[in-house]
Formats: sequence, structure tokens, C-alpha cells
Amino acid sequence: MDNKLEKIVKTLQADFGASLEEFRGEAHVTVPAGRIVATLELCRDQLGFELLDSLTAVDYWPKESPRFHVIYLLTSVSQNLSVAAHVPVNGDRPEVPTVSGVYASANWREREVWDMFGIRFAGHPDPRRILMPTDWEGHPLRKDYPLGYEEPQFTFNFDEIDVRKPSPKE
Repeated sequence: MDNKLEKIVKTLQADFGASLEEFRGEAHVTVPAGRIVATLELCRDQLGFELLDSLTAVDYWPKESPRFHVIYLLTSVSQNLSVAAHVPVNGDRPEVPTVSGVYASANWREREVWDMFGIRFAGHPDPRRILMPTDWEGHPLRKDYPLGYEEPQFTFNFDEIDVRKPSPKE
């Protein structure tokens, strides 16, 4: 890990009790949901991370505690550094405080995560669906979301599915 990044991670560990996972020089810190706003404010104001590069989530279903991780990828263009902040979220009532007041770009990205994963962002100024129709039921990127009527075709079930597939008339 880069020396500059190591100092930043140590600051996050000391101030917020963040745990660190390092992989190939990349730093991934895990922060409790209640501390994410303060963590990102510190990263923006004092540590020089001026850009929220990405905001997404991961579903670890059937694991329930934590079922989800909300991931914030922060970038410091001036220092040529990036760090990922992970927030574990339980599956029974997934909710994280909004960071749209810290990074304006989080507004639409939080709406995308809500729409696709069903993770609510408490205090969000406009919590409407953004990708799916307003009357859509469910959240398509959850692992327990039904795939639909068609079974995926793989090498082990190719012949079985190929028989059922409609083919063009000759």
C-alpha cells in the first residue's frame, strides 16, 4: 500500500474504528452505517478525496447479517489515490444514512441503489425510483429476485433447454 494511503487509512481507523482489508495495493475500509456521513466528510474536507467516483451495493444472500454492503469508492485526483468505504447492512430492514449532502453526485447513485437493491437512504431528498417503473414490485439486483420464466442455458443443460426453445419456421 502507498505511504500516503497508509496514513489516510490509519486516520480512518483511529477516528472511526474502521477495519481494513488490503488487496493488491487497494484499501477497503469497513465503517458502521451510523458513521458513514462523518467518515466521508473527513475524507472530503481533511484527507483530500474530492470525488465520489462510484456508489453501489453487493448482496450476500442467503447470509442475513450483514446481507448487503454499500460501497463508496472515493478518489483523490490531486493525490492520485482511491479508497473504498464499505458499510455492512442487515437484510431485515436495509437502511443507511444519505451522503447526498456530502457529495452531490450521491443523490442519483443512492436512488439507483434503492431501485436495484432496495436499500433505503435515510434523509434522502428525493427517494423515487430512477431505473424501474414506479409500479414495479421488487428490486432486480437482489439475489433472491426471481429470474423469470426462462431457465439459463449452460453446458450441462444445453440439450434439455434447446428442445424447448422456439425456433424460426423454415
